Parts: sequence; structure tokens; C-alpha cells
Amino acid sequence: MATKIRLQRHGRKNYAFYQIVVADSRAPRDGKFIERIGSYNPNTNPATIDLNFERALYWLQVGAQPTDTTRNILSREGVCLKKHLLEGVKKGAFDEATAENKFQAWLKDRQASVQALKDKDREAARAEAKARLEAEKEVNKAKAEEVAKKKAELSVAAAEAQAEEVAEEAEAPVVEDAAPVVEETPAEEAPAESAE
Repeated sequence: MATKIRLQRHGRKNYAFYQIVVADSRAPRDGKFIERIGSYNPNTNPATIDLNFERALYWLQVGAQPTDTTRNILSREGVCLKKHLLEGVKKGAFDEATAENKFQAWLKDRQASVQALKDKDREAARAEAKARLEAEKEVNKAKAEEVAKKKAELSVAAAEAQAEEVAEEAEAPVVEDAAPVVEETPAEEAPAESAE
């Protein structure tokens, strides 16, 4: 039986995530498998990998062949390096303590690089948020200036209207004197009619 370490697709359309499984190479992609050794979610940034390291190493040592994508995942997690170092111990190139030290140094370096990548992404997000805030402040400042300009125009228009009203009031008394004269004439005619 040819054993493969491969991905089994789950999720929905346009949002796939995968189970990392050990399966017979003749089995369908999403069909029966021997053992589930982890999961891979490429939708997060960086991609989330949950892997049972010991079981993945065991299956590699007994001859399971990973697919290309799974090999990349296992290399990224250090399973392939650990297998390589253990084979060096078997051949007598170095002892097990040296192999473990090399692996721990690689693991520390990898974690530092991942943390640096996360910090860079976080800083980029902060810079973008700060830029958006500054742009929003500029827009708000421009709006405030525009509102102040409109208020100034309205106050000037109101002052002009008030000045026109004052000017009209200065001319208005002549019209008011004529109005009572017109009112007195009908009043005089009314008593004459009642006398008849």
C-alpha cells in the first residue's frame, strides 16, 4: 500500500481550509484516510497550521510520501529538517544532542522571523490607520472651513438685510402719514350715510 500525506479539502466555496491526513494513495481526495495529523488554513495571514509534529515525523520515517504542498508545510514546520537530522544521527555524522541543538537553533530562528513578519504587518496596519486618521482630520478641517465660510456669508447677508430694513424704516414714515389720511375719509362718509 502506497501511503501519502496529503490535504483533504473542507470549507465552503471561496473559503477552503484543509485537513492534513495520511491516506492510501488510491483513496479519493476527500475519502477514507488512515490518520489525521493536522490542519491548514490559508485564509488567515500568515496561514494557520496546526500539526501533530511527532505523528508527522513518524509517518515520514516509515515511508509515507508527502504531496508537494504538504511537503512545503512540513518543511515550514521543521518536520523534514528533524527527519534529516535523525538520519544523520543514524549514519553517525553527529550525535543526537548536536542534532537537537541544531533543530532548536533553527526553530528559534524561524520563530524570530515569523514574529518579525507579524510585527511588520502590525506596524503597516498602524501606519495605515494613522494615515487614514490624518486624512480624515484634513477632510474634517476642510469641511469646518467651508461651514465657517458659509456662516460668514450668511451673517454678512443677514447684516445687509438688516441694513436694508433700517434704510426702509427711515423711508417708511412718509408712507405711514399718508395711510391715516386715507383711513379718515371713509370714516367721515359713514356718519353721513347713517344720518339720511
